[in-house]
Amino acid sequence: MRPQWTPVQRSLAPGAARRYSLPIPCPEPLVTLPFLDESRVAALLRLNELIPAIRGALTALSAGKIVQPVRSVVPVADHAGFFGVMPAYAGSALGAKLVTFYPANAGMPTHHAIIALFRPETGEPLALMDGRLITELRTAAASAVATDLLARADASVLAILGAGVQAGSHLAALRLVRRFREVRVWSPRSAGAFAAAHGITAAESAEAAVRGADVIVTATSAKTPVLFGDWVTPGAHVNAVGATRPDWRELDDALLGRARVWVDSRDAALVESGDAIAAGPRLMGEIGAVAGGTLRGRLTADDVTIFKSLGVAVEDVVSAELVWRRLAALGG
Repeated sequence: MRPQWTPVQRSLAPGAARRYSLPIPCPEPLVTLPFLDESRVAALLRLNELIPAIRGALTALSAGKIVQPVRSVVPVADHAGFFGVMPAYAGSALGAKLVTFYPANAGMPTHHAIIALFRPETGEPLALMDGRLITELRTAAASAVATDLLARADASVLAILGAGVQAGSHLAALRLVRRFREVRVWSPRSAGAFAAAHGITAAESAEAAVRGADVIVTATSAKTPVLFGDWVTPGAHVNAVGATRPDWRELDDALLGRARVWVDSRDAALVESGDAIAAGPRLMGEIGAVAGGTLRGRLTADDVTIFKSLGVAVEDVVSAELVWRRLAALGG
């Protein structure tokens, strides 16, 4: 008979790690595998610790120290969704993320995910954890790494296009690497509510948000450009985190033609990102190489720089390892 997962019968406090038992045909006690739900992950994962961890992971990736294939994506065409499988081995961390992306979701997140973490030395499963929040935070942490490396040191005006979860996580993460005296947000539907919740300014248009900004975030569900080159001030830095398909774009040709572009993974970007593909020779390389000192970043104060983020598996696995280590340190 095939073993079946059955829930352990026990009461659980809110946010506690749920455990599932797999009957094993041997005289030893049942093996238990913890599941950390989103509330538990949120209690254990901190942006100020995650940013340097992601910087280290991206540096190691560009140095060839990470084993990570390009994600495998299965279209769920009849429901306008995508299902991705993202494994990585990062020395001390081994795991994979299973993620869904349903851009048309209303009233619920567009991304859902589970991350499985294994012990590299033996292959034993260590834990399962909710990956939605990890995806949200590690994406913002990667943009914070790029902003710290590429944005001008005196950057003081931030513009965000989009008002979803990535807008919120980017606002929090970027404030850890630059001091902003002004923050503007634009969204076709919810800029006002987002601005009121975060104490920032709602712009009347994308152009009004962007003009004069030193750092720009595009975190939209757009499939055609929402950010145009003639809006962007010399010296600005852009974190582009939407448009994660090869036929989707957030950035127009004029912007890509005057900017210098970095990505998290060149292999992934040239398969998955319409913006990176369109950048052509303006694609300089990977942000991890800038972090590692083998590739130059900003050359002049007037350079327009772009970090095109796809999100890669090593970011998820390293984030999950950070959660797991903190749980272990707390005796959990």
